[in-house]
Amino acid sequence: MGDQMQFIVEKLNQEPFRKNYNLISFDSLEPLRLLQLLSDVLGEIDPKHAVDIREELPEQTAKRMLNLLGILKYKPPGTVSDLSAFRQGLVTGSKTVIHPVLHWLLQRTSELRTRAYLARFLVKLEVPAEFLQDDTVADFNKQYEELMEAFKNLHKEHEQLKISGLSTAEIRRDISAMEEEKDQLAKRVERLKKRVETVQNHQRMLEIARQLRLEKEREESLAQQKQEQKSQLFHTEQRLQRAQVQLKEMQHVVADSKPESLMKKLEEEINFNSYLVNEKIPREMESKKTSVYFLQKVVAEPAMTQADLTALESEIEEVNAQMNQLIEKRIITYEPTDSKFSMYRQQASIISRKKEAKAEELQAAKEEMSSLERQVEQKNSQAHELGGSEILTEDEFKQYVSKLRSKNTLYKKKRQEIAEITAEYGILQRTEELLRQRHEAIQQHLQAIEEKKGISGYSYTQEELERVSAVKSEMDEVKGQTLDNMSEMVKKLNAMVAEKKASLAPVIKELRQLRQNCQELTQECDEKKIQYDSCAAGLETNRSALEQEVKGLLEECAQEESNYRYINCMKRSLEIQLQRAKEEMKAYVSPDPQERRRAVREQYTRIILEQENLGKKLREKQKVVRESHGPNMKQMKMWQDFEQLMECKRECFLKQQNQAAIGQIIQEGGKDRLVL
Repeated sequence: MGDQMQFIVEKLNQEPFRKNYNLISFDSLEPLRLLQLLSDVLGEIDPKHAVDIREELPEQTAKRMLNLLGILKYKPPGTVSDLSAFRQGLVTGSKTVIHPVLHWLLQRTSELRTRAYLARFLVKLEVPAEFLQDDTVADFNKQYEELMEAFKNLHKEHEQLKISGLSTAEIRRDISAMEEEKDQLAKRVERLKKRVETVQNHQRMLEIARQLRLEKEREESLAQQKQEQKSQLFHTEQRLQRAQVQLKEMQHVVADSKPESLMKKLEEEINFNSYLVNEKIPREMESKKTSVYFLQKVVAEPAMTQADLTALESEIEEVNAQMNQLIEKRIITYEPTDSKFSMYRQQASIISRKKEAKAEELQAAKEEMSSLERQVEQKNSQAHELGGSEILTEDEFKQYVSKLRSKNTLYKKKRQEIAEITAEYGILQRTEELLRQRHEAIQQHLQAIEEKKGISGYSYTQEELERVSAVKSEMDEVKGQTLDNMSEMVKKLNAMVAEKKASLAPVIKELRQLRQNCQELTQECDEKKIQYDSCAAGLETNRSALEQEVKGLLEECAQEESNYRYINCMKRSLEIQLQRAKEEMKAYVSPDPQERRRAVREQYTRIILEQENLGKKLREKQKVVRESHGPNMKQMKMWQDFEQLMECKRECFLKQQNQAAIGQIIQEGGKDRLVL
């Protein structure tokens, strides 16, 4: 405790408080001054709490401090186990409560300041679930939550930047290193320029190199465009295949179904979707919202101790006992009308549970079907990417086998041709090797002649120029062929799209007519549904009014019954008292002395006489004691003096005996000396 107070005093004497306390002055602070000091420390953490507590009520002060301590996640120490005692100590300014709070706050002021700053933006407002049913309130709440998440992310990024920020020294070192690299590159460029200037026609060669670089970049961009167009073509083919599949499905549905069946399916789907939208999803959302509300409420509450948990458990046990008693009373007061209503309620609950189970099964089947369709599409796309095709029928498989046989014969012919070409390739390879050796000898001879003439490198430069021009011409041809192929492919695609549009036109017309019919029927269904909803709402209001009336009558009946029972109990007690009074009167009036003695009046009279006699005896005794008090005190004083006198005589006698014994010992010692 002393170390704690020493730490608090040191922190309060520093910036920004500068209180100039010592241990004695701090320990002698009044409760109001101590509360003001705690409010000042909280105001340093959160400026909103820098107030004078004399201007607000004690309840407001305690509520404000408890709210901020809850936000800062302060937990009372082990000595303050009861939260009510902690609140009471905070209201009264108890040292045992405020000193640990000050010690905890002053230990981590900067951290708590950050937490208080974040709490202004991250403490969520609790909106009741019934208000969230409004669309406007729900939209604002959603926007509020999104802004809160954005603030969290921005704060995290800000903290990371503060932690990982580079110092100015590191930036200067990086700048100096980059300048050195720049100087080295500039020197390297100068050296390369000097080396190139010695070569003849270096400007023309540089221009050709620049053109080559531009052509290579153009080639890369064209290759990228080609890849993009291939991917677009692949995606277009996939969309076309999906459209064809959908068209086949629609044709199959149109061919095999009638308007009545289509309407029936649409009605079933509308009923299912309306059930999901109006009953299932709102119920689930309501349950989720209530659970989230309770969880947020639990999180916002301060930490609970073991005593709180035991108190809650005892409350739960009491409530369960009350529920059991009410259930037993309800079973005792069982009525036939309640049995009918309970039977209908059970049937309705069973039907609703079955409906929910079937809706969940249908939803799961739809999700499974959609997942299987996605898997089929993925497998088809993978097959197309790998160069495969769709699953073949029997006729298509026979055609495929016949094609495979023809390709096998063609493969054998080509294989024989490849063997002949391979043999010829060996001969040509040997010839090429001889010619290369001869060419190398001629090149060496030509270089020797160029060195003699002083024009070394001329033939190499000319060959390079010829090779670059040949490569350029080949690239131009390839580009032209690629552009032609792409234009032809685009024309084919446009033609295919036009054909598909022409083939789909009648189906689209029929589909438009069906859609129009569907819209009319949907409108009629909506009107009928509105009528049904209005009728159901009216019946529901009537039912609720009747239920309220019945509830009021039941409460009135219960109140009257309780009044009747109370009056009956009072009547019984009064009858018992009246019976006792009659018996007492009968015993008092009776001529029999034994019977009269049993009367309460006689018993109390006898007790009163006994007490009066006892009082007289005690007063006489008191009078005797008063009269003999003075002489008795004198006699006691004389006995005390006599006792002191006897004690003094005893001490004198003991001293005299001691002196006689000492004198005898001295005489005996003198006699012994004389003898010696």
